[in-house]
Amino acid sequence: MISSSRSLLVILLDGIEWLLTWPLILYTVGISLLCTISLRFVQVRYFIAAWRAIFPSAKKTEVTGEMSPFQAFVNTLSTNLGNGSVMGAAVAVFIGGPGAALWVVIVGMILMAIRFAEVFASTWYGARVSKDSALGGPMLYLEDVIGGKFLSMLYAFLCLIFGLVVGNAMQTHSISLSVATTWQINSYVIAAAIAVFIGYVVFGGAQRIIAVSDRIVPIKVLVFFGSTFLIIGYHHGALYEALRLIVVSAFRPQSVAGGFLGFTVLQALREGMNLSITATESGLGTAAILFGYTGSKDPMKSGLMGMVSTFISSIVCFLIALCIVVSGVWDSGLTSAALTIASFNTVFGQWGGWIVSFLAISFGMGVLVTYAYISRAAWFSLTNGKYETLFALFYCAAAFIGAVVNVHMVWYAVRIILALLLVINLFGILWLLPKLAREFRKRMKDA
Repeated sequence: MISSSRSLLVILLDGIEWLLTWPLILYTVGISLLCTISLRFVQVRYFIAAWRAIFPSAKKTEVTGEMSPFQAFVNTLSTNLGNGSVMGAAVAVFIGGPGAALWVVIVGMILMAIRFAEVFASTWYGARVSKDSALGGPMLYLEDVIGGKFLSMLYAFLCLIFGLVVGNAMQTHSISLSVATTWQINSYVIAAAIAVFIGYVVFGGAQRIIAVSDRIVPIKVLVFFGSTFLIIGYHHGALYEALRLIVVSAFRPQSVAGGFLGFTVLQALREGMNLSITATESGLGTAAILFGYTGSKDPMKSGLMGMVSTFISSIVCFLIALCIVVSGVWDSGLTSAALTIASFNTVFGQWGGWIVSFLAISFGMGVLVTYAYISRAAWFSLTNGKYETLFALFYCAAAFIGAVVNVHMVWYAVRIILALLLVINLFGILWLLPKLAREFRKRMKDA
């Protein structure tokens, strides 16, 4: 009886695993391709214009909502540059081989269209509602699709759970693990410190969340790009061969250890596509939430800015994978943090682990703070803007629990929630695509 129950459980988990790979990947990329065509290859035609849209927005003079469009861009980048990028890129190379790195960039370019569409929809709909509305992002534009009110509330509920677990507890778990491993500090002490810090941030409301995030993001971006470019520069002699291996592996099976272990093209494609979707969060709706509360009246500009964050996130994953390949440790048998640390150790020696730990802490903190805002928006959608103190207490509790408990045991449940968020949000974008395309073409002519 126990054996048959285990067999059923294995079959169920295998079925879920399959649904969460190719069907979900093809669904997401397929809708992004439709957006690419309907929006006239916006990620290609407006690529340069998108970068130009960012820099004038850095002047914080256009704040009509809770944050400026530039702050929304920075916070979107913060959610994308999490531990999922650092560790996820290493896992993708371990499972899919060097070729996965190229597919991250290719798929990332395709996903830029869905990021543009969701941010465009969010700011376009946001400009048409009362400034006092508790709704924003997908919670707002989903109300205009079939089953709208139900889908809007379901999305908000799932987004809140996702924020508390992935955006909060899993980040504090990674932070706690990094600090405890590097400096041998008790996990309960770390948990208490994190809870106090996040309590200070969340109880300060939207403005304090945004202000803290504004300070964290530049630090982690500077350390990340500085350290990765040093690794690539140090191994410059192997750079051409590493790039060649990445390109060739993306389209041709690769053998390792005399052919005993190998990587297929499908493995590289699957891992690259999966990492691109999860690391950039394109189609998830988080960027749409952030831009939805800017009060921007220019959905075209906001969409272009959001689009750049997807590109940068893809490049970050590619650079981590390139560091792993160029340093020659990609076929060492290591994975996740250990593989990333091994690549850093080739240049920084024993300090490599410290740098990766710092990245894990700063990346985790950035995600933790920004998801406080995203989770707060979902909470307000469910409660009509009430009980903010209760939300803050929940968020602090989740941070403490995540630091002392292995929350990765609920990973299957989290992946299902992630899939549901993607399915619901992308269904809404697909339903609204004719409207969005018409408005996009109109604004193209006006421009």
